[in-house]
Amino acid sequence: MTNTNNHQQKLKQLGLAVISTEADAILNLKQHIDDNFIQACELILQCKGKVIVIGMGKSGHIANKIAATLASTGTPAFFVHPGEASHGDLGMISENDVALALSNSGETGEIISILPIIKRLGVPLLSITGNPASTLATLSDASINASIEKEACPLGLAPTSSTTAALVMGDALAIALLESRGFTEKDFALSHPGGSLGRRLLLHVSDIMHQGDAVPITQDTHFVSAALLEMTEKKLGMTAIINANKQLIGIFTDGDLRRMLENSIDIHQTQIHRVMTQGATTIGPEKLAVEALQIMQEKQINALLVTDNGQLVGALNMHDMLRAGLS
Repeated sequence: MTNTNNHQQKLKQLGLAVISTEADAILNLKQHIDDNFIQACELILQCKGKVIVIGMGKSGHIANKIAATLASTGTPAFFVHPGEASHGDLGMISENDVALALSNSGETGEIISILPIIKRLGVPLLSITGNPASTLATLSDASINASIEKEACPLGLAPTSSTTAALVMGDALAIALLESRGFTEKDFALSHPGGSLGRRLLLHVSDIMHQGDAVPITQDTHFVSAALLEMTEKKLGMTAIINANKQLIGIFTDGDLRRMLENSIDIHQTQIHRVMTQGATTIGPEKLAVEALQIMQEKQINALLVTDNGQLVGALNMHDMLRAGLS
């Protein structure tokens, strides 16, 4: 039992040691947010094309992620594998682009071999490297120093702290550019239409509401039984109540039905206007769907009627919100 506890404690200590080492590496990056970092930002901001992010091996994985982060925060970017670059993919780079190369050693062969071609294109070369005296750093127009004291790997072999440092520098670059461009939540949503934020900022009531014949409507003089048939057919858990002039005067919901049945009211002899909820909470079709959700949550209701200039044009319920991914 003691051996088991010692083993578990050692595993915990090893995990904590890795986190501590990598945390120190990140904190040490603060001193490298310097003129080179500023120059890199300015060159990207001046770029009329895309940022071509290049990296090999583990640095390639980090480069791919940095490219994705840049692209989703207002800086057009994509990843190019340096091994493929020398076999045709360099054709993706145009004179309006900026190249950003990642290499901890700054001497990665696959990257160094394509630098002359990048230089010949006249494309600004930026780099994130752990060796400011390396070939890559020396040939760069701006080289961001992401050097570390040691890897978190006790053998000093597996890229750990170095890849974390490069990733953090990439994030720092992306967010600095985001702020400089005045990139907003709406801009972010436009590039993430399938994500939660995209749905919240782009989806309108008119996009998800039921309309036309799908809207449950009952005449105020009709009996409750007719309203129940309408509710059953339209499956929204409620029906709008209108008068002879087709004006919305109320709503009848599943909750109204339960309260009515508790009072033993005859559904075949009682007109719906006698048991409906007077008036109704409504929303406009141009409103964001998330606003409809907020109204439902605040008022603790499961359905909303949609009106436009006082006219009933649609209806939606909580199930519509769930299907739209807004819950």
